[in-house]
Amino acid sequence: MNIRPETQADYVAIAQIHKLAFGRQEEADLVENIRNSQYYIPQLTLVAQVNNSVVAHSMLSYIHLVGEETFQVIGLAPIAVHPDFQNQGIGSALINAGLNKANVLGETLIVVLGNSQFYSHFGFQPSVDFGIESPFPVPEDAFMVKPLANYSSNYCGNIVYPETFKSV
Repeated sequence: MNIRPETQADYVAIAQIHKLAFGRQEEADLVENIRNSQYYIPQLTLVAQVNNSVVAHSMLSYIHLVGEETFQVIGLAPIAVHPDFQNQGIGSALINAGLNKANVLGETLIVVLGNSQFYSHFGFQPSVDFGIESPFPVPEDAFMVKPLANYSSNYCGNIVYPETFKSV
C-alpha cells in the first residue's frame, strides 16, 4: 500500500469511493466543495493505493474554534475506503498518516465526529474534556479532538464549520 497526497488525476476515483462507501453523493460533493475552498489543505488530503489503484481517501481541512480568541484548527472528514478494501487497516493507515503529517506541519488540534471506540485508538478524546463544544447536538463521546504537539490550553470554545461544509 502507498499513501500519498491526492492529485487531480485521482478526483474521479475519489468521488466514486465516497459514493460507494457511503451509498450516497453528499460526501463526494463535500470533498469537491472543500477542495475548491480556502479551507483545503492539499498536503493533508491523502489517498491510499493498492496495486496502483486508489482505494481510499481522507481529508483534513481547516475549520474554526471560536472562544475568547478564534483559532484555525483541522477537521477530519470525510474519510472513505472502497467497500472491497474495508476492514483491512487501510482507513487506519490513512488516519495515522494524516495525523503525523499535520503534527509535522505544526498544526495544533484535530476535530472529528465519529465512533469513540474507533477514534480513541488514534488518541482522540471527548472535546468537552478540552472545553470545546460541538456546533450541533451529538453524544459527548462522539465529538472528539486530538491535541497535537503545538496545542495549548487556550484552545477552547465552539467549533464553527465554514459555509463550505453546510452547502451539501
